[in-house]
Amino acid sequence: MTEVYRILRRPYARTAFDGEGAYRYGGRWSSSGTRLSYASAHQSLALLEYFVHLDQDDPPQDLLLAIAAFPGGISQEQVTSGELPANWRDSAAPPELVLLGDDFVKRGKNCLLWVPSVIAPTENNCLINPAHPDFRRILIRPVEPFTYDPRMFRKTRGRHKAT
Repeated sequence: MTEVYRILRRPYARTAFDGEGAYRYGGRWSSSGTRLSYASAHQSLALLEYFVHLDQDDPPQDLLLAIAAFPGGISQEQVTSGELPANWRDSAAPPELVLLGDDFVKRGKNCLLWVPSVIAPTENNCLINPAHPDFRRILIRPVEPFTYDPRMFRKTRGRHKAT
């Protein structure tokens, strides 16, 4: 089974993969009104994807790790960085990315859409369509408490010097 990961706050524990956040607010790969769940291929990438949006002066204390496992045969497709516009990694996502995710859901052909991570472009995030019939085959594991290394939010980093 392939697993994907999400870091989330305690209030969202019961609905970790329902796509409600993207539905309400949109994201890099979807507009508001499109239900997609954003996850990462690796736990470490999920952490980076979560932390990149946080204020270092207000680190969360109630994080959880959510894991979804896919059996073989789940319908999926992949987008590579070579298929994306040259500015796909810009802080303000180009509109083509939003259209890509919205179109993925509208077509309804596949349950999973693998996309490159802006933070680590050789790694992948996974967009999950919870309205797709294959979604019922995904095993959503119970969420686990997640504690991060407090150095993540330290204002002065360690002794490493640039060379």
